[in-house]
Amino acid sequence: MAFVTRQFMRSVSSSSTASASAKKIIVKHVTVIGGGLMGAGIAQVAAATGHTVVLVDQTEDILAKSKKGIEESLRKVAKKKFAENPKAGSEFVEKTLSSIATSTDAASVVHSTDLVVEAIVENLKVKNELFKRLDKFAAEHTIFASNTSSLQITSIANATTRQDRFAGLHFFNPVPLMKLVEVIKTPMTSQKTFESLVDFSKALGKHPVACKDTPGFIVNRLLVPYLMEAIRLYERVSDGDASKEDIDTAMKLGAGYPMGPFELLDYVGLDTTKFIVDGWHEIDVKNPLHQPSPFLNKLVAENKFGKKTGEGFYKYK
Repeated sequence: MAFVTRQFMRSVSSSSTASASAKKIIVKHVTVIGGGLMGAGIAQVAAATGHTVVLVDQTEDILAKSKKGIEESLRKVAKKKFAENPKAGSEFVEKTLSSIATSTDAASVVHSTDLVVEAIVENLKVKNELFKRLDKFAAEHTIFASNTSSLQITSIANATTRQDRFAGLHFFNPVPLMKLVEVIKTPMTSQKTFESLVDFSKALGKHPVACKDTPGFIVNRLLVPYLMEAIRLYERVSDGDASKEDIDTAMKLGAGYPMGPFELLDYVGLDTTKFIVDGWHEIDVKNPLHQPSPFLNKLVAENKFGKKTGEGFYKYK
């Protein structure tokens, strides 16, 4: 009888351990790697929704600029959200900022984090080197996620030993305003990891959508070919197709889009669009949707990236 009892207790204990390991991770502490526009935006929304955040970048100067940008963004949010209670708005800004710490050493801050979100340069080698290093220092339960918009998540995850705790979390710019988050599940991503990231996205006040690890995921897979076709339409202007101004107007008034394709290209960055298309073209050379554009290549070669450089398809003051 004692033997049976011991066996039963062992069985219960084993089941409890398995059940505990299968539980979703409730993300409370977030480490964001990259203090640029996307990284700062992710840090802001995470801190504003009660998460403890560490924002990481290479220099203190970059981080100071990021924190300043976050503060300015928060004040805009507070002005609208607390229009009738300025004091509450100020408290919201200060509380959110107090939840964001900064660091120039990613390895030293990931040991106790629940989630690492990477938002650095779109370069596979650089991302792989980063995650390979962090994998050695992060806690066993820590989930890794990349905010890449064009690279294959699986290729990044393979640099680590935690492929089951690795996924894509693709936010949209500007992060504080855009509600969508694409949660990308690779063939190795566990259901526990996927569900944990869906819950985290909802906790941020976002609307998560699930997708597989395919080029462009959902939005860019549909959006980028549309933008490229607009450029091709413009390239054929000598044959009587349409001007960029007329194309933009047609899509705004005819399709109800808030921005025309050329306005959007300049906003996103022509260099970013070219990078995405070039990457897809390498994977599938024969696909007509992924063919490079001579005119886009020319503008990028001239460092005309759009709004961020003052000129793209349009000129900006």
